[in-house]
Amino acid sequence: MPKDAAPGGTGPEGAGPGDAAARQERPAAGTWPAPVRRPTGRDVARLAGVSQATVSLVFSGSEAGRRVSDATRERVREAARGLGYRPQAAGRQLRLGRSGMILLAVPNILGPFFGRVLEGVHEEAGKHGLAVVVSSGWGSATLAEAATTSRFDGLLICSPDDSQLGELPADTPVVFLDADPGTDLARPTIELDVAGGMRAAVEHLAGLGHRRIGRLRSSHAAYTFRVRQAAFEETVRALGLDVVELGVSLNEGQPAAREVAHRLLARPDRPHAVICDDDVVASGVYQAAAERGLRVPADLSVVGIDNVPVAALLAPPLTTVDLPGEELGRAGVAALARLLRGEPVAPVAPLATSLVRRSSTAQLPQ
Repeated sequence: MPKDAAPGGTGPEGAGPGDAAARQERPAAGTWPAPVRRPTGRDVARLAGVSQATVSLVFSGSEAGRRVSDATRERVREAARGLGYRPQAAGRQLRLGRSGMILLAVPNILGPFFGRVLEGVHEEAGKHGLAVVVSSGWGSATLAEAATTSRFDGLLICSPDDSQLGELPADTPVVFLDADPGTDLARPTIELDVAGGMRAAVEHLAGLGHRRIGRLRSSHAAYTFRVRQAAFEETVRALGLDVVELGVSLNEGQPAAREVAHRLLARPDRPHAVICDDDVVASGVYQAAAERGLRVPADLSVVGIDNVPVAALLAPPLTTVDLPGEELGRAGVAALARLLRGEPVAPVAPLATSLVRRSSTAQLPQ
């Protein structure tokens, strides 16, 4: 026997008792150990020396729970802390008639702007003890079905396409975000000042000497895009500008934008400035311009809308209209939380947008 392999030792040909124990505790290949049993209300009652009914009253949050003496409540809570006991949220929610969950419905979960909205929704929901479920690609029937079940306490419907709107149960708390305030006069709507943002974008390009403006507009039938279009038409008319417009499907992303941008830039009278309905479309314009040997902004000024993270990462960084998605999400949840508490919601002025000037726009080439 080698010197370093004494009986019961830990040498290369032997293993000590500790190693054997470790092998015994390790689960067999392809298996996972069973989870440790959670402490129950019965365990807490036994440790605190009270009945299970008393434990339930202490954690119920109800008026009846206040009838338990301070000393007993503290003893129960101390026992719960020692055991790592957490009262079952489902039981409390069942008594309250709530699930503790809200649904955020967005048109396209892959759209970067909706990531900004979701960030604000999560932040505010946590303050109200609410969990958030996100859905995209929904239709009016699907949404109505979600509203009639007990799965969700309320709904946030963001930037809906016209085909996604339908009748919802009157007793379901709903807040609309970036939507037509006339959709449902009985429910709150929180808007973005997209019209002001579009005006700022057009005026910015006109101030740089551009008299002919290209526009890649969304082909989706939604209120937010109708407002942008109306503001664009009003502003170019007031400034006496010429325009070239083409539609693009935002849901098809950069490849579709690149294809449409090629058609725009292939025109013999191509514009030297383009406004896009979102930043992803603008990135498609960048790609098409590069493939045609055009430089941004020396040969082509580009403006986007949304101000998603990719806008600052493009080369050159994109001038864009900032839509405060996080603020929109926070305001939506705050309004929904008030509805859930049975409180009225006061009208909210459209959230301010702003033009973020970066390096993708320049004076009209002479």
